[in-house]
Amino acid sequence: MSRVPLRSTAGYALALVALTNTISLLDRNILAILAPRIKHDIGIGDAEMGLLYGTVFALFYALFSLPLGRLADGWVRTRLLGITLAFWSVATALAAAAQGFGLLALSRLGVGIGEGSAQPAGISLVMDHYATPRRGFAMAVIAAAIALGLGGSLVIGGAAADWWDHIHAGSTAPLGLRGWQFAFLVAAAPGLILAAFLWGMPEPQRGRLDGIASPPDPHPFRASLALLGAVTPVSNWFALALRRAGARYWSINLAATILVVAGATALTRLTTAFSPRPALHFGALVVVNLLQRLRLADRPTFEVITRSPALLLCFGIAALQMMINYGTMGFTPSFLMKHYGLSPATTGLQFGVLAAALGIVGPLIAGPLSDRINARFPGAGRVWVTLVSLGVSPLIAIWVYHAPHPAAFYSRFVLYSLVLTAWYPPLYALMFEQVLPRMRGITASLYIIIYTLFGIGIGPFLVGMIADANGGDLASAILAINWVAPPIVIMLIALALRVKRDEAGVIERARSGGETFVAAQAAPGT
Repeated sequence: MSRVPLRSTAGYALALVALTNTISLLDRNILAILAPRIKHDIGIGDAEMGLLYGTVFALFYALFSLPLGRLADGWVRTRLLGITLAFWSVATALAAAAQGFGLLALSRLGVGIGEGSAQPAGISLVMDHYATPRRGFAMAVIAAAIALGLGGSLVIGGAAADWWDHIHAGSTAPLGLRGWQFAFLVAAAPGLILAAFLWGMPEPQRGRLDGIASPPDPHPFRASLALLGAVTPVSNWFALALRRAGARYWSINLAATILVVAGATALTRLTTAFSPRPALHFGALVVVNLLQRLRLADRPTFEVITRSPALLLCFGIAALQMMINYGTMGFTPSFLMKHYGLSPATTGLQFGVLAAALGIVGPLIAGPLSDRINARFPGAGRVWVTLVSLGVSPLIAIWVYHAPHPAAFYSRFVLYSLVLTAWYPPLYALMFEQVLPRMRGITASLYIIIYTLFGIGIGPFLVGMIADANGGDLASAILAINWVAPPIVIMLIALALRVKRDEAGVIERARSGGETFVAAQAAPGT
């Protein structure tokens, strides 16, 4: 396949979307470095901080990503990103006024709602600026931007809070702001500036580079609000009634509700003996509600998603791998401090900077490499890069977490991180080529629900539970989560056998659901 030349606006669009993701992770993760100061100043404990950092954010992030993803599929994505970025930046700034738990929770709720658009709208936008031969590179830039935001949140949050407290030591700060409150204002400022650039960025024609166009959505906001009502538990029953859903839909939904509630209750009781921290179960019911809504209101999208084994395999592979990623990275700083006796400050600086740097370099190597390999082996080429990454990294992990001293750990971690971070660009590029351009936003939202449920909801919880049950042995617990790697490898092999067939059949699946197409000529682009 020949290389498609870059358009003049592609690099600019990719830069803005990448920066949006950087700011998203900065605003999301800055709470971690500020937690000790917040707990001390407003008198809350680890349980409340866990709710702020995990549950409050994750529930609203996952839920609102669906209507925002639907809106990204029907409205102007550049304006959607501009509006939501400004919204979550204001929500971040709101934390600077917090004097207690309530306003902090409201701030995190707002950040979760606004950030629900970042990946659905951003990825859809980038896919209409970069054609297949360079989509691995584009996804690599986004992955690097996410790593930059994660690392930057530790550096910027800590530095801003320390600087403010230092210059106002022994005196009253302006407006009575403490260092952690000032840090929230610093984190919020770039988003408000970037939002203006996103608002003014031209919107590309949806699907032009794929040679596929769909009729314009006449009522994108109405459809988005209807989807929110249809996926939210309890209100979804009103949506089923309005759609005059048959007995089969009601039976499936009620059975799913009973199973989820019963399973959540049983799992909570079972795991309380090991660890009192609850996992997220809400997402499973939202996924059922979403699929039912699509079957009733958007049959082509339902057919394209559910009848593509390749896409479902992508979801499964990424969800299981997110369990490893969140479980490993969530407890590695604690492992370093406990196993090697490092201080929190030393661990934060050394591990934070190294992990961020490798999180940038790894994808930027893997993305272009997957483009080259995929040019020779279309479809399957990206799968093989992902297979090497996810098949080899658990073996390297055994070597890393048995390092005798910190220097050995860090030197081994370099190789581990470079291999581990290589999966994101090829798998994401492949995932979003399994659906029509008008379906990429809702597909990204569905993926967010799944990886939130597995990655945030199960990964760290499972590692912590195993550690608690084994006397606090974090190394063994971190390595234990890698036992999900064999199923990942099997799924990747199956994906390599299916990917070309399912990608070629996307239009046929859409037509079987009643999709109509507008002729679109694939123009040269990026």
